[in-house]
Amino acid sequence: MKILVLADPVPSHTVKWVNSLSEAGIEILLFGLSEYNYELYNRDINIEIYKTPNSIKYRTDGSILKSLYLSAYPSLRNILKKFEPDILHSYYASSYGLLGSLCRFHPFLISVWGNDVFDFPKKSFIHKFILQSILTKPDEIFSTSKVMAKETSRYTKKKIEIVPFGVDTEVFKPGKVKSIFNENDVIIGTVKALEYNYGIENLIKAFFILEEKYKNVSLKLLIVGGGSLENKLKEQAKLFIEKGKIVFTGHVPYNKVHEYHNMIDIAVFPSVSESFGVSVIEASACEKPVIITDVGGMPEIVDNNITGIIVKSLDENKLAEAIGKLIIDKNLRRGMGEKGRKKVIKDFYWKNNVDKMISHYESVLKKGTF
Repeated sequence: MKILVLADPVPSHTVKWVNSLSEAGIEILLFGLSEYNYELYNRDINIEIYKTPNSIKYRTDGSILKSLYLSAYPSLRNILKKFEPDILHSYYASSYGLLGSLCRFHPFLISVWGNDVFDFPKKSFIHKFILQSILTKPDEIFSTSKVMAKETSRYTKKKIEIVPFGVDTEVFKPGKVKSIFNENDVIIGTVKALEYNYGIENLIKAFFILEEKYKNVSLKLLIVGGGSLENKLKEQAKLFIEKGKIVFTGHVPYNKVHEYHNMIDIAVFPSVSESFGVSVIEASACEKPVIITDVGGMPEIVDNNITGIIVKSLDENKLAEAIGKLIIDKNLRRGMGEKGRKKVIKDFYWKNNVDKMISHYESVLKKGTF
């Protein structure tokens, strides 16, 4: 089987899907528009990067003009002729989905990833129309969560297939790591990009409350990840950074992420918006109790008061209260963590997710009515 994947080659989601499909014996050609770290990809994967013409400009908000995707169309057509794929699969509807929809190639599949259906169509009537038009083209549409599938169904009458984005439980598992903290520290932590929608500012506020309340406990806050809010968040936490109470790691390579999960005692994900929540599953796979907010697809991956605790978004007091329960009860932490890993193995085992996607590929090829 030969799959031509249209996707940004930078995100770990793309790397993980493409590598796993390749390891399953599928011949992959990845076509993208961004420079990438080639060392992250399997050597037998063909990758073509479209070089942006100098005439293509960037918006002030950093997003790429749709004309960039349009300008890539001739190159993509040439690659389609040379590679002769069995399937064309776009990841992210409003960008690579647009590019793929122009090719009139079938079978054509689209995976929605989040902002492409939650934010893009709400910008204007034109944006909504563009998304609706794109979603008329694919033979199948995929979502990683029920809530994202429901949102996508506002813009198409086609059935949305759900294929979760799970984790490799042989990589993300409990284990001893060389920690940057002392043995008697209680580590509250999060592994997220430092952007507004992930609510890290609220986590820092909750930590201030906890520091005041649990003065007899050596509390530390570990914030793993980089992003546009890094300097602002560091300024907010300046006093506690100087005291060694809050640690920012900056960007961490994906192959090191599991080590940081295993430094954490209580994993917290205080998102303001979230389509799924892979980091939550990674933490649970490492047998960490998780605290999440009641937004997007997050409640789909946590059993409240069993594998973790669900709190209202943007409420630092409720967030601090939930963390406090786990600070004082080590057995509760252990129990939630153990049950969380069992849930991940049952529902979000990565090999099962890959096998499910491959079965969709096989099914769509058998139909053969294009």
